[in-house]
Amino acid sequence: MSTETIISIWAGLIAFAVLAYVVLDGFDLGVGILFAAERGSEDRDTMVNTIAPMWDGNETWLVLGGAGLMAAFPLAYSIIMPALYPTVLGMLFGLIFRGVAFELRFRAHSERGRRGWDMSFFCGSVLAAFCQGLTLGGLLQGIHVVDGQYAGGWFDWLTPFTILCGVAVVVGYAWLGACWLVWRTDESLQVRARKQAAALGWVMLALIIVVSLWTPLLNPNFMRRWFHWPGILLTSPVPLLVGLLAVVFHFGIVRRHHLTPFLCALAIFALCFAGLGISFYPLIVPPDITIWAAAAPRSSQVFILIGAVVLIPVILIYSGFSYWVFRGKVQAGEHYH
Repeated sequence: MSTETIISIWAGLIAFAVLAYVVLDGFDLGVGILFAAERGSEDRDTMVNTIAPMWDGNETWLVLGGAGLMAAFPLAYSIIMPALYPTVLGMLFGLIFRGVAFELRFRAHSERGRRGWDMSFFCGSVLAAFCQGLTLGGLLQGIHVVDGQYAGGWFDWLTPFTILCGVAVVVGYAWLGACWLVWRTDESLQVRARKQAAALGWVMLALIIVVSLWTPLLNPNFMRRWFHWPGILLTSPVPLLVGLLAVVFHFGIVRRHHLTPFLCALAIFALCFAGLGISFYPLIVPPDITIWAAAAPRSSQVFILIGAVVLIPVILIYSGFSYWVFRGKVQAGEHYH
């Protein structure tokens, strides 16, 4: 196997880990964001119980993606982290905060204490999602590098574009969360979730359009990929498929399907991620550093690839088993803890 093939495999594995994290942890972050729209303690308990069996396992993919980036592409890791320290730390604080709130809300001895932890769960979810969007935007707009080191300032990541990306991720995760609740709950909570999913779906579609039109303006390579021949042959199916899925999503909501809206939302997220991949490849740190330049030595990549070949199937099997065991609707009054 050639060095170029091994590097491409690692780029694909890291991209897969990030996508898996976004679509899996995205809906449980979305459930936390939707806490702001629910006033009933029992409904909030039901919402949490839909994600309780698998929420911490979803974050395994984030760890895998970060560790893989550090091991397989150390140059990229050494540049991205200093450039985006505030957003990455904000994301980690948000995830820690919501994790603590998730566990302690069930152990609160008063209604006031429960509301306090519920607010913490909401705030941690919003902070983690918003910082993930800031991180994505900061990477998309490019990082200033001189002699293989980050040469920008502390707040280079903070621009109108990154804020837009942060808002888009928060809205997108809330949309995923609402679609998840349509699938996993029933009665009045499901009715409200369906209305939320319908409204958030239109907002998300508008944000996708704005971000998609803005992104090519950030980098000439992105512009050539999306609007110049022959790159447009590869990129044009992405917006067409997003539009088609938006129509299917709308009919799924109108006809009160349970699973269709969630599947459409996941597929749209996957297509958006594919669009990012089309824009990026073979870059790993825009505007100039490619996966070839950032890769670790071949021996290191082969060594950790052996571990990944063993570890990733185990994670997939465990995750699939968890979702299968805890399938079905979650009824009010059922308790995970």
